[in-house]
Order: sequence, then C-alpha cells, then structure tokens
Amino acid sequence: MANLRQTPLTCSGHTRPVVYLDFSGVTDSGYFLISACKDGKPMLRQGDTGDWIGTFEGHKGAVWGVALNSDATRAASGAADFTGKVWDAISGEELHSFQHNHIVKSVNFSKDSALLTTGSNEKLVRIFDLNKPDAGPEVFSGHTGGIRHVSFFRDDTHLVSCADDKTLRVWDRASGKEVQKVEFASTPNSLEVSKDGSVITVAYANHVSFLDSGTLSKIREFTIPTAVNSASLHPEKSMFVTGGDDLKVYKFDYTTGTEIESFKGHFGPVHCLKFSPDGELYASGSEDGTLRLWQTTIGKTYGLWKCVEGQTNNDPLSPPKEVQAN
Repeated sequence: MANLRQTPLTCSGHTRPVVYLDFSGVTDSGYFLISACKDGKPMLRQGDTGDWIGTFEGHKGAVWGVALNSDATRAASGAADFTGKVWDAISGEELHSFQHNHIVKSVNFSKDSALLTTGSNEKLVRIFDLNKPDAGPEVFSGHTGGIRHVSFFRDDTHLVSCADDKTLRVWDRASGKEVQKVEFASTPNSLEVSKDGSVITVAYANHVSFLDSGTLSKIREFTIPTAVNSASLHPEKSMFVTGGDDLKVYKFDYTTGTEIESFKGHFGPVHCLKFSPDGELYASGSEDGTLRLWQTTIGKTYGLWKCVEGQTNNDPLSPPKEVQAN
C-alpha cells in the first residue's frame, strides 16, 4: 500500500466553498452525488465519475445543506435565503419551496421520499409532508442553538439532530418530544447515521465519536491530528474517513483507530466527506471550491480509474480528467 499513490478526481465548477455532500442509493443508472455550496447553486453529478449532470437554479443565498433520495428522483436543498427547496432531480424543476424564518442548514428525505425534514438557525426541526405541501409542518423545539444537521432515524419513527448548543438529540415523531440527548464538549460539526442504522458518527473539535444508535452510548472515540469538520463511516463499518483544517483527508481503521493513510489534495480546509453507497470511493468538499473523489482501495479499476495489474504507483493508463461543470 505504501507504494501506491492516490489519484483523486477533481470536480470543479463551483465558485465558492463546498460545504456539504450527499449520495443517492445505487440505481439502475449507477449512483449520484449532490453538492451544497456557498455560491447558491447545488450541483448534481454522476457519483462514480464526478461528471456534471446539472445545476439547480433558484436559491438567492448560500446553500448549506443538500440531500438526494434513494432512487435519485428528488433532491432537496437548504439555504441562507430562509428556504428549503425540493427539486425534480431528473428535470431540475423546482417542486416545492418551504419558507423559514432563518437560514436552513440541513435537509433530508424520509425513506419513502414522502417527507422532508429541515433544521434551521431558528433552533427548530421541522417535517414537511410532500404530498400535502400546503399543510403546516410538524415542529420539534428544544435545541437552544442553531441546528447543524438533522436526519430521519429508526425507520423514520424518530429524528436525530445536532446543534450549536453542543448537543445531539433524538425526537419521537409520535409524541413530538425529545426522548434522548447527548452533550459534547464542543459543537458537533457533522452527523451521520450508518447505512444499517446502527451507528451514529459525530465529528467535533479534534475527535470522531461513534455512538450506538439505540442507547446513544459511546462505542468508541478517536482523537484526530487536526480540527475535524466531517467524518464518514464506510458502509461495511471497516474504516472511516475524516477531514478538517489541515487540508488533509484521513482514513482510519474503525476498530483500532489506526491511521491507514492520509492525503493532501485540497487547497483549503476540508468541510465535508461522505462514502459512496457501494463504499468504493469517498467524496470530499473544500473551502477551495472543489469536490474530490478518492478511491477506497487504491489501485483498483473503478469509474475513471483505469489501473494495470502489477502497477505500483496507481497511475492510470490515461490520467484522470478534471471534471468541469458547464
């Protein structure tokens, strides 16, 4: 492994920092990647190659959160223009726009794509019924700081959120009440529920913490060599990736916390990281305005990486292109 060189694919097109990423599930057409950017223009890409597909036009402020549903037919975005929007991910058409009273930082779909949850600087979590878009949302209150991230949880019966008040909270949809809370020493910067729903991954300060999704007890926690902005757990829970202020992307063993490798490719702090649904690559977004795609297994032929058996430096037969947005 020491002789292999990671050759990331660089996806340009954004004009300001990239702050959040989300993948769809695996569809008949592969899988897809959406990016949130302070330029206000979320972009959709082919997930395994980074090829630009389209840009969702309509926000009038920085976009902080994005989401794709499992089959990549719907996209959502939350922005500094105080709206959460839902888009047809195939046509690019805006389907719904939900007004808030402050910046919308996080958006996510339920498993059946019928519901949208949003988290905002109003310190509130909301659920909108997309089949009844004119109806008032369910509202969950209790956080004392702006919401950073919110996601459906436990087969959509609950929500999990984290906020500037240094807490992670679980909400029961049936009662509308907070049912669990974890306090951190500093603000949680990222929140991810594992593919099988069993583990919550939280990045805060220079730590990555893994919580049991049922009890919220700490499974393990590791100290990282930099202030961490984001962390993502591999779908098979064998490793995790992190990135932060030192511009590096790190890969660690999930069980032991041993650093497997680290790479510097971005020219600014790394704001967000996410594994693809098949676990073959992970994407990163940065202050430098680019996304980069990194191979999980260096030297494997996958997507645009064309590798020759016995090659030790992972140089593709043709160098990976820099994927440009039109």
